Amino acid sequence: MTNVSYRTINVDGVKVFYREAGSPDEPKLLLLHGFPSSGHMFRDLIPLLADRYHIIAPDLPGFGQSDLPGRGHSFDSIAETIDRFTEIVGFDRYAVYVFDYGAPTGFRLAVKHPERITAIISQNGNAYEEGLSEGWNPIQAYWRDASEENRNALKPFLEPESIAWQYTHGAPDIAKVSPDGYSLDSFYMTRPGAVDVQFDLFGDYKSNVALYPAFQTYFRTHKPRFLAVWGQNDPFFLPPGAEAFRRDIPDATVKFFDTGHFALETHAVEIAAAIRDFLG
Repeated sequence: MTNVSYRTINVDGVKVFYREAGSPDEPKLLLLHGFPSSGHMFRDLIPLLADRYHIIAPDLPGFGQSDLPGRGHSFDSIAETIDRFTEIVGFDRYAVYVFDYGAPTGFRLAVKHPERITAIISQNGNAYEEGLSEGWNPIQAYWRDASEENRNALKPFLEPESIAWQYTHGAPDIAKVSPDGYSLDSFYMTRPGAVDVQFDLFGDYKSNVALYPAFQTYFRTHKPRFLAVWGQNDPFFLPPGAEAFRRDIPDATVKFFDTGHFALETHAVEIAAAIRDFLG
């Protein structure tokens, strides 16, 4: 049985909640979740890896049990907080697992501190424009024009039905997808101010796309050990986005699984096995 500790620390005035498992003497692995979830999304993966790695999975600022920031929340501010968080918890050299919003967060850390990154695992974490599906069109419209009309068009993304759909779409058997994850996400979305934070991040996602060339330069220059584990039926991040990593990191390993965006909901065992083989 894996012992998981649940902790909260102050990171320059921001309360960050995180899960921790494994011996501090083992290689370090940082898990960064995506929208609209929290570290809870790693509940099945952590026990499958904690015998070999020292794992920490924070809730990003604005998500889960971590503090909700004020208006103007951005991916730069998330990355700055998580960067400082890693220093406080003693993650000086670590592999990083990135998913969805966790990808532009983790890639910012890698660009800033390439010497700290021992490997990257990207699970539906994009860094190439060919990886963006047409599902991004309403959000891209909001980037270009933050009108009330374009803002209102994004409200369905934050409704419980839409959150559940993100978990179940593309899964080979939705009976295998626990409702706990999407129900918890919907609960956190009811916190006062949570919806405004998400709209700010929708609008700021353009900053991630603007950084794609910088991320790709990092990949070409440093060629980190890289594993992509991808739900091939993802309605947001397409398989070409996974294949594109090989353009800049020819030795990258790319594996596809017959599932959707939240691949860990159905394929945690297979993904854990791929990570164990990859990291050694």
